[in-house]
Amino acid sequence: MISAVGETPGTPRRKRGSIKLLVWDLDDTLWHGTLLEGDDVRLRDGVPEVLAELDRRGVLHSIASRNDPVAATAALERLGVADYFLYPQIHWGAKSESLRAIAEAVNLGLDAVAFIDDQEFECEEVRHVHPGVLTFLASELDNLLGRPELTPRFITDESRLRRRMYQAELERKQVELQHDGPQEDFLASLDMRFTIAPAAEMDLQRAEELTVRTNQLNATGYTYSYEELDRFRCSPDHVLLVASLEDRFGTYGKIGLALVEKAAGGAERPETWTLKLLLMSCRVMSRGAGSLLLTHVLERARAARARLLAEFRPTDRNRAMLVTYKFAGFREVERTAEAILFEHPLDPIAPIPPFVHLSVRE
Repeated sequence: MISAVGETPGTPRRKRGSIKLLVWDLDDTLWHGTLLEGDDVRLRDGVPEVLAELDRRGVLHSIASRNDPVAATAALERLGVADYFLYPQIHWGAKSESLRAIAEAVNLGLDAVAFIDDQEFECEEVRHVHPGVLTFLASELDNLLGRPELTPRFITDESRLRRRMYQAELERKQVELQHDGPQEDFLASLDMRFTIAPAAEMDLQRAEELTVRTNQLNATGYTYSYEELDRFRCSPDHVLLVASLEDRFGTYGKIGLALVEKAAGGAERPETWTLKLLLMSCRVMSRGAGSLLLTHVLERARAARARLLAEFRPTDRNRAMLVTYKFAGFREVERTAEAILFEHPLDPIAPIPPFVHLSVRE
């Protein structure tokens, strides 16, 4: 059995589909030859297939290479693969620093990053600085597509479009940098359209993917399987909502998920709704649309005259959701070693931002 560089017997296997970004070295890894020695470089056998298939699965690609950036970029263009790579780092610095910069630019944790290089020394340097990064030697290229860490359970529409979505986001940021005026004017210029709807069967693959992939903006850190989500979708005691967003640059896809559990009330007390899961893709938070799904749940609970609770389970990465709940007006009513239970008085509820068009489907 072939194992990744640095794995030892007894090391827990990473979860299926846990790698979201593969970072490539260039010389004698992506291509045969050394560019600055004047070699007429050509792609290694199998590289086009690996790039295309991982891109289809929603695994992003980038580059960490000690090379001349102008010459390397020209070679990537000539070979027809430049468009695959997001935020390439081509310079003479350490590759561990390149991986850090790429992960920050893509807004991923380093435990979701893998690195491939022809030199064991470079892999060791990366592992030393970033123990969470999975490393491969270029000689393992033929086995990459079979690695479970690079094989998600489902391939969704968002998977196939993920690179294009990141490229559209880069274009948005470039336009934002050139914008001279209030931030709200820029956001209004995006013509954002936010849609909330009950989850349909066709949404469940993406819904499972969201619970697995979303770490920073997941209020409980819960992950749910397709089958579990389908039971919630069909249950009269649960509400499962999916949110999507698009603007003039294109679609963000389905970027939010909320799960509400309903408990019957009585003569003396109202029905109780508990927000068991609230998550939102990091890609929408800077666009001022991250709180819309929560606002909708608040308004829906108020209309139903229900008591609204929300669970929060702290993880090492989701503090932003704690801030979101407190900023929205939730108050702590119970705390254990594992979780915090919040309640919202349902008055006041923050209004929908004027620069977003909200559509709610029943």
